Amino acid sequence: MSLLALAGLSAHYGCGPVLHGISLDVAAAGVSVVLGANGAGKTTLLRAVCGMIAREGTVEFDGARIDRMATPDVARLGIAHVPEGRGTFPNLSTEENLRLGACSRRGPRDRRAIASLFERVYQYFPKLAQRRRQQAGTLSGGEQQMLALGRALMSSPKLMLLDEPSFGLAPLVVEELYRIMRDINADEHVGILLVEQNAAIALDLADQVYLFETGRVVMAGPPKDLRGDEALRRVYLGY
Repeated sequence: MSLLALAGLSAHYGCGPVLHGISLDVAAAGVSVVLGANGAGKTTLLRAVCGMIAREGTVEFDGARIDRMATPDVARLGIAHVPEGRGTFPNLSTEENLRLGACSRRGPRDRRAIASLFERVYQYFPKLAQRRRQQAGTLSGGEQQMLALGRALMSSPKLMLLDEPSFGLAPLVVEELYRIMRDINADEHVGILLVEQNAAIALDLADQVYLFETGRVVMAGPPKDLRGDEALRRVYLGY
């Protein structure tokens, strides 16, 4: 069963088309990865799902069409977007950033429920608990990415849209982040649509892979298909 289903999705900035008839699925509690070079349309895809740019085509989430909904309404359905660059508020503390994530969550926002969300996030990201009073802008790059993921988790999402979470981070930090993402996917049954250039580690997390070129899907299938194609493997995996 599809949690997110795109059919014939096109998107543009002004008069310039970027996406051309994209069809893509994320299974319930599944992980779909979008690979491609810079400028292929990966970030635009996530923005189009959220309704942040002009789009045409069908976007279905949890069985209902959302392609005519405004971005705040899409977020309230349980779609959390972690943009490239993390999007944290540098002058606020770690805890204040996390609390903002709870503002968009579905259902009541009583103290007990929010306290439970904090506890869950700190279990996945113990470093954030240690830095809870620290200004977000003073955190390391890896800690800021953890904060961005933790803030998304505070909204109790059904689907997380992740844009280049490994960008600019040391390999050991990337491995830790991906381990946590794998745990969140398994434990919380949260679907993930992941945009990445670090193909090797993304494929280890993926159930389904989509390869983008100039705003089009040029290949789709399970990770083993990409690893089994010698030409694609050399370009995207480097061996």
